[in-house]
Amino acid sequence: MSKARPKQTRHALFPGTFDPVTLGHLDLVRRAAAAFDRVTVAVAVHPTKTGLLSADERLELLADALKGLDNVAVARLEGLVIDGCRAHGAGFILRGLRSAADVDYELQMARSNRALAPEIETVLFASSPEHAHISSTLVRQIAEMGGELTSFVPKSVARRLRARFAR
Repeated sequence: MSKARPKQTRHALFPGTFDPVTLGHLDLVRRAAAAFDRVTVAVAVHPTKTGLLSADERLELLADALKGLDNVAVARLEGLVIDGCRAHGAGFILRGLRSAADVDYELQMARSNRALAPEIETVLFASSPEHAHISSTLVRQIAEMGGELTSFVPKSVARRLRARFAR
């Protein structure tokens, strides 16, 4: 009789700057949480880049927005995504596609990551139509000009951005 191999946990890492997190990001995370056993949303930190929100703010806002998803964790990511996957035990990289322009970039990244780490697969989720137009860049521009944000980001993010630009 052969030994049964233990079932491997399907764990996906969803890397991004999330500056700020949008409803499109959250939609992808919720869908990934249903498809994978575990999902780690990884806030990418680059030492030479400064964002609108600090890494700690982005981690805080993500954690708040993802409350109730028991198989989802939030983490900081410094360095290569594949190293983050290895550190967190994730065998998959989750990426979202909003448009045809995203496809070329994401395929290039997926192929590069595969060359570096053939054991880690990239999974591409198409954005839901109602969120496909949302980007963090668009949200930052609307916030800077004092526009209404609740169609694009969670309420806690909208409050934080209003406070940031009220200064």
